[in-house]
Amino acid sequence: MKAYQLLDSGLGRKLEAFGDVVMIRPSLQAVWRPRLAKSEWDKAQAVFTREGKNQWQCKRTLPPSWNIAIEDLSFIVSPTDFGHLGVFPEHNELWRWIRKTIGSHSEGKFQFMNLFAYSGGASLSAALAGAHVCHVDASKPMVDWARENAALNNLASAPIRWIVDDAMKFLQREKKRGTRYDGILLDPPSFGRGPKGEVFKIEEEILPLLQACREVLSEKPSFLILSSHTPGFTPLVMRNLLEDAMGKGRGEISFGEMLIPSATGFSLPSGSYAIWSYDGSR
Repeated sequence: MKAYQLLDSGLGRKLEAFGDVVMIRPSLQAVWRPRLAKSEWDKAQAVFTREGKNQWQCKRTLPPSWNIAIEDLSFIVSPTDFGHLGVFPEHNELWRWIRKTIGSHSEGKFQFMNLFAYSGGASLSAALAGAHVCHVDASKPMVDWARENAALNNLASAPIRWIVDDAMKFLQREKKRGTRYDGILLDPPSFGRGPKGEVFKIEEEILPLLQACREVLSEKPSFLILSSHTPGFTPLVMRNLLEDAMGKGRGEISFGEMLIPSATGFSLPSGSYAIWSYDGSR
């Protein structure tokens, strides 16, 4: 199975290879000049543009879906009307961190929750590390997509709960049920709608969501991760949000930019993250 690669970026665009399919998509952060020659960019089979209206411009018909690899995980990708393909490669560093951290956990079964879980990269990483996973997303098609990714990674029978629900409502029910988690990833969108049309705006919902996450953490939790693609939610903003939610003095917070590395061009910043981690010593 061929892998994902960021081939180059610049002048507001990124040149990517999703396996054998090379495409160009917008990237507002890429304000520098491309490293590769124009002739290399001209080899792209598809270009997604937002000029006039969202649309794919293809030199040849793209398959409806195909499989790619990102390190040791496999994903089904498919072009969408929003220019997404069903995977965000910039999350790979977080997936790697989750797998390593859960893998080093030796006290019983690790309970992990993935909120706004999309196509399941973090869920798969946690399951591969041996965790019991709760995968939560408001979109049934995305949950179905994530289940297909699980099967692709031989995790169809792994202990993963597939939940189609509003994140806040589910957290509130989990608190009442007394269900607790050792690790949580919260990756909210900037804007969205729940399964019953509920409107989600991150600037209004992020504080209640973080509080609700804290309330379902176990007595000796391992981590709470916050990631975001929202403009203005810089790494320092993310760090401050986690300290506000978890309190000062307990645990440690690391933070930074989510990056997509490139062998031929600049690494591409694509959002921010902050990780609150706790080893039980403080």
